[in-house]
Amino acid sequence: MILPVDQAGERLDAVLSGLLPDISRSRIQTLLKDGHIRVNGAVEKPSLRIQGGEAVDIDWPESEPSVWLAQDIPLHIMYEDAHILVLHKPAGQLTHPGAGHADGTLVNGVLAHLPDNAYLPRGGIVHRLDKDTTGLLVVAKTEMARQSLIDQLGVHTMHREYLALVNGPMTGGGRVDEPIGRHAHDRLRMTVRADGRPAQTDFRLVERFPRHSFLRLRLATGRTHQIRVHMTHIGHPLVGDPVYGGRMSVPQGLDAEGLAYWQQFRRQALHAWRLKLYHPETEELMSWESPLPEEMEKLLDLLRQARRAH
Repeated sequence: MILPVDQAGERLDAVLSGLLPDISRSRIQTLLKDGHIRVNGAVEKPSLRIQGGEAVDIDWPESEPSVWLAQDIPLHIMYEDAHILVLHKPAGQLTHPGAGHADGTLVNGVLAHLPDNAYLPRGGIVHRLDKDTTGLLVVAKTEMARQSLIDQLGVHTMHREYLALVNGPMTGGGRVDEPIGRHAHDRLRMTVRADGRPAQTDFRLVERFPRHSFLRLRLATGRTHQIRVHMTHIGHPLVGDPVYGGRMSVPQGLDAEGLAYWQQFRRQALHAWRLKLYHPETEELMSWESPLPEEMEKLLDLLRQARRAH
């Protein structure tokens, strides 16, 4: 991979942490110190201030098999070949195991479908979706494919587009360019903060309602909860978001049934609907789309009904 020129002057470990979002900064520091990461062919300290444009090579150490369980969990496969697997993740499913959640995740199902992925970091996962976000994920099936996908994330040639319902009427699109970091007092939340990691979200208005907006969004970076944090920051939290959503905004004009449905929707209305990337082996540009889940379509229908009623 090539280090970005626009991050000249930043620490090497910090830049690599941004380019490799699923690898912890401490892990990157260890790989640097052990000589598994080389910059222009040389072993460098994590504290090196980069100039931008340097070539980085990573020699991933031999992995022990994953201790994560392989479980016979149904997978919604959108595409599969010898190098990659593209999946649709449903709401309510974690991408991979974490504290207090050792099984039942997407990765547990992937390891049953692809036993050799136990030898890949994170089971071949290179990007994540929050538990209650639906939509498309790509999984690497080889180390070569994994490195290619990570490189594409780093130079922004893998395009991830989302659909979201947010509170408040918007007049148009734009870009949110605000750094994101851990909340100072609530470690489960992220927030915009000056010392956070760079984060950019582009958004476009698809449909406007009196109290809500339907958006198409594209990530330039992949920070934890990025879309949810950025939309809240500009005053348009996602409908149903239990962490960042704030007070519920209910459309005027709903009947009793519609009102009950709206009030029971308790997850962020966010869907990873389009994924575009270059195939790791053939370099062909490939694209997939996942239809909006039924429960989000229902919310849109209710908004349109309420708008017609007024």
